Amino acid sequence: MAAKNAKCINVAVIFGVTGLVGKELAGRLLSRGWKVYGVARRPDSSTAIINKHQGYNFVSCDLLDSREAQDKLSPINDVTHIFWVTWASQFPLDSPECYDQNKTMMANALIALLPKAERLRHVSLQTGVKHYVSLQELLDKGVGCYDELSPRVIAGHNFYYGLEDLLQEMLPLYKVAWSIHRPGFIIGSSRRTYYNLIGSICVYGTICKYLNLPFVFGGTKKCWEEMYIDASDARLVADQQIFVATGHEQAVEGRAYNAINGEYYIWKEIWPAIGAKLGAEAPENGAFSGDFVYSLAMGGKEGVWKEIVAKEGLVVTEMKELANWDLLDQMFRCPAKMLCTRNKIDLIGFKSRYHVLDSITYWIDVMRADKLIP
Repeated sequence: MAAKNAKCINVAVIFGVTGLVGKELAGRLLSRGWKVYGVARRPDSSTAIINKHQGYNFVSCDLLDSREAQDKLSPINDVTHIFWVTWASQFPLDSPECYDQNKTMMANALIALLPKAERLRHVSLQTGVKHYVSLQELLDKGVGCYDELSPRVIAGHNFYYGLEDLLQEMLPLYKVAWSIHRPGFIIGSSRRTYYNLIGSICVYGTICKYLNLPFVFGGTKKCWEEMYIDASDARLVADQQIFVATGHEQAVEGRAYNAINGEYYIWKEIWPAIGAKLGAEAPENGAFSGDFVYSLAMGGKEGVWKEIVAKEGLVVTEMKELANWDLLDQMFRCPAKMLCTRNKIDLIGFKSRYHVLDSITYWIDVMRADKLIP
């Protein structure tokens, strides 16, 4: 039997604990005296400090397997807060298969946890600003800035909607409040994240330095000269979720908040500084190239990355664990702006902001400290 005072502490279950925001949530909550269950399919060596914390419990679980989810999660009966920061990336975004897989994952988890979660007070769902667009009709509609009341788009099968609807269906039965957080592109460090922008830029810059290649920005001139997508530092996204979940806002069911840095940036202004931080130089005649395609230029460079890892004594990684070249091509050729307002979260007292260049240089330092890049 647990000690009587054990029920006085906050207990979090973080789904996707090895991801960009999941790691930040775990570290922050543990530092505040929380007990944390971190759920993922497999552990990550870069979370070694978290793994050794006496308040941390890692749960290896395939959430697509309903029986395994029941076996691994149903014994957890002391949870007070759930943070959902994971997703299944097996199928393309906006496909019916992606929608079904992600809704199944959450359903399996909630069915296993909710019946015994008598202390559960809040569920925090992280989705993204893609809530406001469909990849099947991604055209520039001249939208200046999306707010949280912007309507859902009809085209495609956005799994974000399925997760929101599932919470709306299940949580009122247990009288549990929830919130929704929508970041832009997340700036952080992880070996378990499919859309890892900083990892991709860091590997690219490292290879450029190693092979004495120019640090080129490949994309459209509009994406080079204009702000197209809001950025979200993983620290900010984690802090915002904790801020809302722990009572800084009344427990309103399903209230959504954009989770963005809130500072203006353009790649043209910050790209040279990013290259300098990584020891790579932009071309003298300018870094922009409309013809440069990362997936083509970096394809087949796996052997080069292995050489760098061995020479620099880095943590052994495959290039694909850190870099997603298709992501850079998509990000820097985005045909429609996904910009949002953060007025709603500001109004309830959350004031944290980061400039994009400061976020990027911070996380480059973190990746170096973790010996993921030289």
